[in-house]
Amino acid sequence: MEPTIRADAAAFSRDAAMANALIDESGMRIHEERRRGRSAGINPSGRFEPVTRHVFDDGWRSFEELPPFTTEVQVEKPRTIITRNESPDISFDRSINPYRGCEHGCVYCFARPTHAYMGLSPGLDFESRLFAKPDAAKLLEKELAKEGYQPRTIAIGTNTDPYQPIEKTWRIMREILEVLEAHGHPVGIVTKSALVTRDVDILSRMAARGLAKVALSVTTLDRTLARTMEPRAATPTRRLEALKTLSEAGIPVSVMVAPIVPGLTDSEMERILDSARAAGALEAGYVILRLPLEVSPIFKDWLLRHFPDRYRHVMSLIRSMRDGKDYDAEWGKRMKGTGPYAWQIGRRFEITARRLGLNIEKRPLRTDLFVPPAGAGRQLQLL
Repeated sequence: MEPTIRADAAAFSRDAAMANALIDESGMRIHEERRRGRSAGINPSGRFEPVTRHVFDDGWRSFEELPPFTTEVQVEKPRTIITRNESPDISFDRSINPYRGCEHGCVYCFARPTHAYMGLSPGLDFESRLFAKPDAAKLLEKELAKEGYQPRTIAIGTNTDPYQPIEKTWRIMREILEVLEAHGHPVGIVTKSALVTRDVDILSRMAARGLAKVALSVTTLDRTLARTMEPRAATPTRRLEALKTLSEAGIPVSVMVAPIVPGLTDSEMERILDSARAAGALEAGYVILRLPLEVSPIFKDWLLRHFPDRYRHVMSLIRSMRDGKDYDAEWGKRMKGTGPYAWQIGRRFEITARRLGLNIEKRPLRTDLFVPPAGAGRQLQLL
């Protein structure tokens, strides 16, 4: 067995060296004391920056002179709030993002690269340097009032979480819901936060009119794993409790097993679906882990820090579903992956969903109740 052990050790060393090389290219790891409570271990320069930053310990423990990463929120003043898309592999054509960046800090978040557009890092900056859009509700009302606007479900939470911790203070999401309810506009929400139950009053009224659905994303039922992978998101137990609370209030709820991390969380898929169904979920979906652009080295660094013994296996499975690459952005493939392992996950999901009675009937949200706001572009009524 000795030659095999040596071969495995050598292979692991090569993979670890390769991963560390990727990390070194984008900036050395930030000391643990500075990033306590965060998932990313690095803070690489954005891909549009003309220079790159490299942090290193000079032996004098200079990191102690640097402040820890604390959450900072800046106000963003966009001209519009509804984002349009024409992607053929997603079910909505418009969405709203009340915030840019996300304090939940999920290490695998596919939205991390968007922080590069702000001249910031997709690493620790994405989790700690956030942008709030306090005029979102006013902008929404203005856009709904435009002549010729055709209502279709607005998706919220598809990029960054609308119920991340700063929503407790800013309450932008609640203001958006108030506008949507007032004008009979349908909304679909995806979140990892139990804070969504704060708005059960509005959501239950909208749901009674066929205007609202909520999906809770559950990655794992292992609280310890969730804490390292999604450090500031609600615990798995609280997400399931939120599902139950919403369901009992008459709000259609679903569960997203997302993302499925092969070799790490894929074995939990059936248990997650079972637990969500018991909590009242009637629909379910799943997404395979996505590692676009800067997300790849950030995830690899996290994997090496927390699961060094699984690094080779997890990355091998990921690449087996992505045509040998860390990620394949091709429409139709990016969400589910390809190959035997991806096929197996898909069949397991279908069999379990069928056994639990999930996805038997998908109720579309109504658009016929929409009443445009009075405002720019609309003729005011005389009587």
